Amino acid sequence: MKFKIGDQVVALDEDMAGIIIAIKNLVVEVETEDGFHMTFQEKELILQNRSNELAQFISKDKVFQAIQEKIEPVKRSFVKEKKSRKEDFVLEVDLHIEKLVPSQRGMNNYDILNLQTETAKRQIEFAMKNRIPKIVFIHGVGEGVLKAELDFLLGRYDNLKFQEANFQKYGQGATEVYFIQKKTL
Repeated sequence: MKFKIGDQVVALDEDMAGIIIAIKNLVVEVETEDGFHMTFQEKELILQNRSNELAQFISKDKVFQAIQEKIEPVKRSFVKEKKSRKEDFVLEVDLHIEKLVPSQRGMNNYDILNLQTETAKRQIEFAMKNRIPKIVFIHGVGEGVLKAELDFLLGRYDNLKFQEANFQKYGQGATEVYFIQKKTL
């Protein structure tokens, strides 16, 4: 017999791996990685050689190296971590008028649109000044007047690209703005 209880095996004709839990004649019972019990003929299984990997992992050199790392921790560079935090940040600006002012009483459509575009312009300038790489403007669907004004405003800048924002997260009423920033030395 080429198998013994506890061996890790994979099936030839199925996407299955597991551990042998019983052997009777040429029939092998395997507990899969998902916890199911399956039976196979010996010839349908291949032994997965894990014992060498385990022995290599717990060799004296590896254990000594791990102990040394505990005593003298490896110095790590934090430069990338500092950069990645800023890249993960996304400035979301909701341009719906009810989010910008407590009451729109006394404002006509021109006043509302003007406030929304001025807010967008201030946020773009803020993002450029603070080197924020991405803004998402939430403008809603509506008649498309605000989106058209926003597209016109964004088209006036050379150092940015814009596109529809992620539909799954924002729906159709959002625009994503990426700033093309020059590397500083």
